[in-house]
Amino acid sequence: MNIEELRDYCLEKPGAAEGFPFGEDTLVFKVGDKVFLLTSLVTGNRFNAKCDPERAVELREQYDEIIPGFHMNKKHWNTVFMDGRLTRKELNELIDHSYELVFNSLPKNKQQEIGK
Repeated sequence: MNIEELRDYCLEKPGAAEGFPFGEDTLVFKVGDKVFLLTSLVTGNRFNAKCDPERAVELREQYDEIIPGFHMNKKHWNTVFMDGRLTRKELNELIDHSYELVFNSLPKNKQQEIGK
């Protein structure tokens, strides 16, 4: 997966929006004004995604391409390298999981507004 494919996949999510709140080098994807994924445009081979804490530990033990979230709360965020052995399907599942965690944390009226 490259940065363009990552962007396209994230923007397919209902209510997803992109922006640069942390500067021009960091592309951020939000749903309901909450971040579900961010990536550096400088490195372009990794992204940070939210993850259930127990699953995060399991994934880090299973894959060298998944490490505690760089510059993030390491309990809830992973940094995922896209240029390793993770398949496109596995990368998409990590993105989906992050999106779902954030979407489900939104107030019910906001979820309905997004219309997922």
